[in-house]
Amino acid sequence: MSHNTTRREPRSRWLWALGLVASLAAYGGTVGCTVGNTDAKTFDTGATDDNRKEEAVPVEVAALGHGEIEAVLRLSSNLEAEREVQVFAEAPRRVTRLLVEEGDAVRKGQQLIQLQDEEQRSAVAKAEIELKESQQDWERTKELHEQKLVTEETFAEAGYTVERNELALADARRELSYTQVRAPIAGVVTERLVNLGDHVTENQALFRIVDFDSIVARIYVPEKDMIRLETGQPARLRADALGGRTFNGSIDRISPVVDPATGTVKVTVATPRQEGLRPGMYVEVELVTAVHEEALLVPKRALVYDNDQMFVFRLRKDENRRVERLRLKPLLENADFIEPAGGVEAGDQLVVAGQSGLKDNGLVRLPGDPEETEDEGEPEPGGRAD
Repeated sequence: MSHNTTRREPRSRWLWALGLVASLAAYGGTVGCTVGNTDAKTFDTGATDDNRKEEAVPVEVAALGHGEIEAVLRLSSNLEAEREVQVFAEAPRRVTRLLVEEGDAVRKGQQLIQLQDEEQRSAVAKAEIELKESQQDWERTKELHEQKLVTEETFAEAGYTVERNELALADARRELSYTQVRAPIAGVVTERLVNLGDHVTENQALFRIVDFDSIVARIYVPEKDMIRLETGQPARLRADALGGRTFNGSIDRISPVVDPATGTVKVTVATPRQEGLRPGMYVEVELVTAVHEEALLVPKRALVYDNDQMFVFRLRKDENRRVERLRLKPLLENADFIEPAGGVEAGDQLVVAGQSGLKDNGLVRLPGDPEETEDEGEPEPGGRAD
């Protein structure tokens, strides 16, 4: 009896272990199935990037209209006077009088300075006396020659004496004129280089005179723009030193050659005498190459550039608040606007702010449109309540 009981115990233990393994296998299968169903359920709810709602981009728009536009070439230069001279002493003398000062306007031929001239005046007086005596002698000789009382040689010598004395008087008067230094051109004395009592030497600089009616700006235009220029074309000069004041001018000359080193053409812009303009002043020159009075104006702040191409975003005329991307080619442009060759028309509304993140057919929101809000508190589809 005892022997049989001992043999049953190993079999019972084996059956108990087999049942435990079966239970664990069943439990593991259930867990795996649950996880698999959860993943599938999450996929079925649609919570993916492809199904997200499109968000509207806030932008500002402006309607197109007509106005005047100019095509302008902008360059810079320093003003200079074409008629500017230095006045030099023509003889060594002492300065006895100063007749003009810096800033004085002078006429052509006006006396500027007086040099010591006593010696020259005496020489002129002596030459005048000698000439007068020789002329009287020639008159007497002429009468005698007519009466055949003097030889032909004597008569000719009397005539030569008169001529020599005339030349001597001319030389004396020229030396006297050197003591009166005069202005070679009309203009303004911009520099005085001598003082009263100075002993000047020959060819010493005394004054500088500038004709303010001859002020020009020399600019160098790229050769590709040469075809757009012609003499008489209007120009504007803006001087920052005068608070940005603008002065009128025009193209006076265009060089007939192109500088091969720089690929530019020298253009001389002349301006009439205007208060404030001075030689040496830095100015910005604007050459007006074309004017369109009734041009369609596209603001430059609406432009978007892509690989040297110009684009704008235009609000579509439907009510869907979507934009279309258009390429433009400019005809004329200034600092603020361009005139397009086509593609848009008056009344079109272009995006002028917020276009950096836009794409063609993108959804936009204008100022004043209600903002879209997401509903809160509703559980996501397929989710579970906590």
